[in-house]
Amino acid sequence: MLKNIMRFYAQGFANMTLGRTLWKIIIIKLLVIFIVLKFFIYGDSIRDLGVDERRDFVLDNLAPLESTFTHKDTSTPL
Repeated sequence: MLKNIMRFYAQGFANMTLGRTLWKIIIIKLLVIFIVLKFFIYGDSIRDLGVDERRDFVLDNLAPLESTFTHKDTSTPL
């Protein structure tokens, strides 16, 4: 059963002319998209930083400044 399914797909891909070209174009486009995303969208990982740089990164991102917690009440009482 599994052998027949594999043979069916192998014959189908072997007989394709336009489809084979389209699949190549699709694969090339996907590779280009993922390469562009990797280099331009996703930044450096924290794994790439040294010990001191990691500590500073975590401290800066997890311990927000005190000014973000202060709230001035500008509303008038009812």
